[in-house]
Amino acid sequence: QLQLVESGGGLVQPGGSLRLSCAASGFTLFGYAIGWFRQAPGKEREGVSCISGSGGTISYADSVKGRFTISRDNAKNTVYLQMNSLKPEDTAIYYCAAVRLFRRCGLSDHYEYWGQGTQVTVSS
Repeated sequence: QLQLVESGGGLVQPGGSLRLSCAASGFTLFGYAIGWFRQAPGKEREGVSCISGSGGTISYADSVKGRFTISRDNAKNTVYLQMNSLKPEDTAIYYCAAVRLFRRCGLSDHYEYWGQGTQVTVSS
């Protein structure tokens, strides 16, 4: 069974940091582009960041540029999202998703596999 599992969410104060993980089971993430998305209550889902299957292409939403860093460890079959300088507006459920793309990634692509999400709350 192909599955993505997110972890690392939690409650953090403004200015703090969290690292989210997206682990795959049932398939290898190598060759798959991975995207991170988020959805806040009452808002539409938005793309946050993506990394190509090769790791050579990375993209960020303007709202997180300079604060978030996406990376992948193919040996651990895991993709990470390091989130620094967190703001209350970053509060949302964060999802990772996978699509078979090697050389590029895009936040508007049709992703095939989705995780269940992890809650991130930024509040004092």
